[in-house]
Amino acid sequence: MKLIVKVFPEITIKSRPVRKHFIRQLSKNIRAVLKDLDPELEVTGVWDNLEVQTRQTEPKLLREMIERLTCVPGITHFLEVHEYPLGDFDDVLEKCKLHYADQIPGKIFAVRCKRAGKHEFTSMELERHVGSRLRQECNAAGISLKNPEVEVRMEVRDQRLFVIHHQHDGIGGYPLGSLEQTLVLMSGGFDSTVAAYQMMRRGLMTHFCFFNLGGRAHELGVMEVAHYLWEKFGRSQRVLFISVPFEEVVGEILSKVDNSQMGVVLKRMMLRASTHMARRLSLDALVTGEAISQVSSQTLPNLSVIDSATDMLVLRPLIASHKQDIIDTATRIGTAEFAKHMPEYCGVISVNPTTKAKLGRIEHEEEQFDMAILERALERARLVPIDRVIDELGQDLKVEEVNEALPGQIVIDIRHPDAQEDDPLELPGIEVQALPFYAVNNRFKELDANRQYLLYCDKGVMSRLHAHHLLSEGHANVRVYRPA
Repeated sequence: MKLIVKVFPEITIKSRPVRKHFIRQLSKNIRAVLKDLDPELEVTGVWDNLEVQTRQTEPKLLREMIERLTCVPGITHFLEVHEYPLGDFDDVLEKCKLHYADQIPGKIFAVRCKRAGKHEFTSMELERHVGSRLRQECNAAGISLKNPEVEVRMEVRDQRLFVIHHQHDGIGGYPLGSLEQTLVLMSGGFDSTVAAYQMMRRGLMTHFCFFNLGGRAHELGVMEVAHYLWEKFGRSQRVLFISVPFEEVVGEILSKVDNSQMGVVLKRMMLRASTHMARRLSLDALVTGEAISQVSSQTLPNLSVIDSATDMLVLRPLIASHKQDIIDTATRIGTAEFAKHMPEYCGVISVNPTTKAKLGRIEHEEEQFDMAILERALERARLVPIDRVIDELGQDLKVEEVNEALPGQIVIDIRHPDAQEDDPLELPGIEVQALPFYAVNNRFKELDANRQYLLYCDKGVMSRLHAHHLLSEGHANVRVYRPA
């Protein structure tokens, strides 16, 4: 299979050195994303296209390649093509007939041709010749350039002909790694996941920083959605997941800070901590999912006071977004289901939070705060490469595993719905229920407590993690299913 990758239009208007840098980075990213599916993948570049050639023939792996490329930042769309040496007009006609002759009979069609290089003919001349002959020889109903039922598409590049048979849209943006690095403050909800996606789509390498306000389930949920975002949109680069234990910080705020000022003080503590981490890692900016006046801490006066806690650039890609637009984006990129099922946690709850914080008042409240507590939280922070976060979480968890399900037991398939659909788990005589991992924590309590449940996933890591958490929550009827 050969693919022609069309780069994001903004890249093509850059200066020559910048454009070359972006194209080179995109080439590296494509190889990194697809190398496990085809170690011999070839990616070659020209001024406005990249050509991807794979010798892989397994249909399932080819579908996976296409799915991954649709999520690589920097690609506006890519074409599945058949390549031939460029011959005369009649030869081009024959090549088009090979791929379109069975689609044209009885249909209104059009011929589209793009051309690059020096030739003795124009694109329009080639389109007219091929179109008139196809109409005569393939029993077409007619030709319409405005509203065709079938488009015969081709590209001529120097002495090569590409007959196009499929187009796949990408997400656009700049290639990851071509711009600077950021640290996104992740809560795992709609806003922070969409903000992280927007940064990755713009080509900024995005590390994840989570502040644990109390709760293993919440930490696990955020790790899972961060890993999902990285695997889907950012897997060409290795980034970090940082978990900062903030329970003591919250306790100090609850005991030392006036109720109305708690939310703003908490945000300032988070900015201080994330600034420390960003400087430690030589990152260029912080990213949050805040939008103007979505909640009390996000009014303009409050945001101004919050930002004064750091001298680092704070980016807010969603600042003027409406909540429904954010939810729609989260649904499209696949993080909405995570956000809907994100476990609750105990945070700072103000009865009458201020919407017009004053810097002097906030600084007075913070004078009561023991900053050694913040320093201890930073010392205890865990930094884990995002590609290893799930595996490391699953290490050393003592959970009973079985390799055979017995009648009466229920196997719960916790894989992502896409995996469940692609490869259904079928066990004759055994009841199998689909309950994606991001919904397990919330919905397990709704199940019959008198039944025995076996959690299943491909590698056994996610099932072990969730079984361990459910056992710690007092559910003794959980084990892990690992077929022999």
